[in-house]
Amino acid sequence: MTINYASGPGSAAAGTTAASPRRGRLVTVTGAVGVGYALCWVAGLAVPAPSPPFGASGRQIITALSGHGAALAVQFALTEGLPAAGIAVVAVGLARAGATTRTAAARMAMVAGLAAALISLTQFCLGMVLAQTTAASAPGTVHLLYETVNRLDGGKMLALAVLAGAAAAAVALPRWLRYLGAALGVTIAASGVVYLLLLQGLAVLAGPALVLLLAFIAGAGIWLGGRDR
Repeated sequence: MTINYASGPGSAAAGTTAASPRRGRLVTVTGAVGVGYALCWVAGLAVPAPSPPFGASGRQIITALSGHGAALAVQFALTEGLPAAGIAVVAVGLARAGATTRTAAARMAMVAGLAAALISLTQFCLGMVLAQTTAASAPGTVHLLYETVNRLDGGKMLALAVLAGAAAAAVALPRWLRYLGAALGVTIAASGVVYLLLLQGLAVLAGPALVLLLAFIAGAGIWLGGRDR
């Protein structure tokens, strides 16, 4: 039997009806991913895992981390592993939203977001190795791993700063989200430099940057969902 797909009012209505459930699911997923990103981070920060200072020696890091493997693994999963997916989904959504108007900025937002997601996933993998730290671990190796994770954090923050700026340039964001993205870009870029250079005295800058990041990713996810609806 052959089905006739001739155009007409009936077929248009059917197409709209068929597309609506799919679009609704996309809206739900986009918003859930944005909010889930923030919730994962909050849950991860609530895990009582040690965090040695940047200048700690390999032996000091081993002493701090030994016996906390399970807590470290959970924390890295909640702050680096799962959030990597959240960054990627929101970055792609923002890039697609601006692809028809400012292609270059939209492409930059996607590249920066995917780069940040990849760095976050790499941190998660290295964090799983750090979680296996014991008193018998080699101080030099542990020190290198810990320093690498922190420096990668700096690179990820700079990529997120580019994402926020490029998204604001590519997409007609609501005023509150645009201002939030501008504040995020400045604070997280400064925090990124601190982590790249391992400046312990200025590590406090990561606090405000993180709050703005969680608000921006969650807000962007929710806005993207409402926009598609």
